[in-house]
Amino acid sequence: MDFMALEPSLYTVKSVFILDNDGNRLFSKYYDTELYPSMKEQKNFESNVFNKTHKADNEIAFLEGMTIVYKSSIDLFFYVVGSAQENELMLMLVLNCLFDSLSQILRKNVEKRCLLENLDGVFLVVDEIIDGGVILESDPQQVIQKVNYKVDENPLSEQSVAQVLQSAKEQIKWSILK
Repeated sequence: MDFMALEPSLYTVKSVFILDNDGNRLFSKYYDTELYPSMKEQKNFESNVFNKTHKADNEIAFLEGMTIVYKSSIDLFFYVVGSAQENELMLMLVLNCLFDSLSQILRKNVEKRCLLENLDGVFLVVDEIIDGGVILESDPQQVIQKVNYKVDENPLSEQSVAQVLQSAKEQIKWSILK
């Protein structure tokens, strides 16, 4: 028996991706470039995962030697992928942190349209939770605090010119201070 394969590793997450209810990619990040090196291989893997999971009522799937945890919401499917011997609870912790953080950013509107409008926030959240496949954070409150992502109370179309200018001044001031 090869004990090197069972040796624990910090590199827990192989990939994270979000698909719509048709299986189209909205977001993906692969941390193990040797696993699926080309875009075609990644999309093929995502398609296989979606076909196996989109009608299932489970939370865990095993496919192509990978452990996959997933969750759906309205018209989105969230996936976190780890190796075959990875602890499902650790992967589920990442998935729940991702979902809960995005739920707060999107104001409980976890749906395709809102996700696409706030895609920059999705990238920030994922980068705060995972770095290079290593889990950095699993508490959604900490992620939101670190990201410091603000969704405007009023969209620009409903704000006065003075409010928009004030908001821009505050953002510039904070970016200079950081």
